[in-house]
Amino acid sequence: MGTALVYHEDMTATRLLWDDPECEIERPERLTAALDRLRQRGLEQRCLRLSAREASKEELGLVHSPEYVSLVRKTQVLGEEELQALSRQFDAIYFHPSTFHCARLAAGAGLQLVDAVLTGAVQNGLALVRPPGHHSQRAAANGFCVFNNVAIAAAHAKQKHGLHRILIVDWDVHHGQGIQYLFEDDPSVLYFSWHRYEHGRFWPFLRESDADAVGRGQGLGFTVNLPWNQVGMGNADYVAAFLHLLLPLAFEFDPELVLVSAGFDSAIGDPEGQMQATPECFAHLTQLLQVLAGGRVCAMLEGGYHLESLAESVCMTVQTLLGDPAPPLSGPMVPCQSALESIQSARAAQAPYWKSLQLQDVTPVPTSPSTHSPEGRPPPLLPGGPMCKAAAPASAPSSFLDQPCLCPAPSVRTTVALTAPDTTLVLPPDVIQQEGSALREETEAWARPHESLAREEALTALGKLLYLLDGMLDGQVNNGIAATPASVAAATLDVAIQRGLSHGAQRLLCVALGQLDRPPDLAHDGRTLWLNIGGKEATALSMFHVCTPLPVMTGGFLNCILGLVLPLAYGFQPDLVLVALGPGHGLQGPHAALLAAMLRGLAGGRVLALLEERTSRL
Repeated sequence: MGTALVYHEDMTATRLLWDDPECEIERPERLTAALDRLRQRGLEQRCLRLSAREASKEELGLVHSPEYVSLVRKTQVLGEEELQALSRQFDAIYFHPSTFHCARLAAGAGLQLVDAVLTGAVQNGLALVRPPGHHSQRAAANGFCVFNNVAIAAAHAKQKHGLHRILIVDWDVHHGQGIQYLFEDDPSVLYFSWHRYEHGRFWPFLRESDADAVGRGQGLGFTVNLPWNQVGMGNADYVAAFLHLLLPLAFEFDPELVLVSAGFDSAIGDPEGQMQATPECFAHLTQLLQVLAGGRVCAMLEGGYHLESLAESVCMTVQTLLGDPAPPLSGPMVPCQSALESIQSARAAQAPYWKSLQLQDVTPVPTSPSTHSPEGRPPPLLPGGPMCKAAAPASAPSSFLDQPCLCPAPSVRTTVALTAPDTTLVLPPDVIQQEGSALREETEAWARPHESLAREEALTALGKLLYLLDGMLDGQVNNGIAATPASVAAATLDVAIQRGLSHGAQRLLCVALGQLDRPPDLAHDGRTLWLNIGGKEATALSMFHVCTPLPVMTGGFLNCILGLVLPLAYGFQPDLVLVALGPGHGLQGPHAALLAAMLRGLAGGRVLALLEERTSRL
């Protein structure tokens, strides 16, 4: 259905007219730098371009008082001294004669994006806007924000489109207190914000930015604050926050729409945030959010004041919305102790209101992989130790931004190779059956150690699998599904693992569901992480061999994915993922689809699902 990009060049008009060190970082170049980079990467051309419209008086009135809207309208005719005097009445704000027009365009851009997504014109999109909005309150400008763009969009989605559950994810480095105040008693809006807090010593210096501020009245539990109490939070900390706080609540909430207050001052290099998350991290965060709400994700720009970091982060977000694979994350995926403490504090504050957190104990656990269990205590947030790639410490911001990690989209996104002769999408007709062909001989060589693969049916299925796997490793195909006769599933999986490791994959993750044993001749060299879901008991036979029973409690499989599979996978950082559904796997179609979708952010999207022939319709 496509991705929308909403923008209007008039939003560059408002600018600071006097000296103010606090406000000078909010400048028109924020938009032009991001848009120029989108064009350079060819991303703008791939989007449905929408020209922003002005929000109406009635639309602004969904969250703002008439008196405040009237006050901002009057700035159009004020002189510089009057504008400066009015600006001093608010915290970290400047007004310009074009502010009212620009702010209406920013709010209107969000409305257009929401309408386009909810009417089915597009699947998702980004509104590239300024001024930002998440600090703006019912009757007050605040923190560069004039009208609360995301809040207006949420209220509009409820009023015009009849939505009952909206998730707002605020990954700006500042607390979006304006959104919190507007919806803190509203159970139809789940608001999540992480923000630099430093025990209340960072702007906006609010007690209600701490983890124990969880909403009020009927909205108790629908405000989720994750305060970062030190600077330097990086990729591992952000991913851990999603896996162990946001996503469990979001899945239980089951939103109909996801709105993102997309502030990129939480990225590396930004002078406001002083964080270490690379632009690629926002591709992964976006991909994880796309699993919710049927993929209906609307991102709207908030902060971001390092132009290079901002532009790269915007590109990463847009290319993920377009469906491109997420680039690999840099550095060891081990969250810092301060991040763990903040996440556990937020989980404890939210646990009384959410069953998904009540299923798990909120006490910290050691970081040894031997403690993994999908039930009971949560496993380590992101395992460290030998499972993580060795990596140099984070360098200066320019080292990440001068040479961004790009992950080109393959020419074929998904390929299916089934056992019926007319259902292979990439294999030349009958090539496996041709005696003496190179592919036939190679397939026979790989099959030779397994007597069960000598039969023609098994050999044909194996040939299709190898052809598909080579396409993925060569970058021609992103991901795929291959079927194999049930009687040779284990042997076929063994060949797939060996083939992947010998043809370019340095680290391979195998998620085996059901009664599938780790191939006995698989080397214990740390290149393969074998994760079996469906074993008889939870065991960690080694750092790279973990087994757990299939969870039977309500929500257990989701907890297993978020609390075990993805933390292990992000810690391991594979460049190829195999998912094998073996005998007795016990998964329904939606479970299998959820697992595949959640794994898509790994290994540049190179995920191959191997199904038994009788389950291939999953």
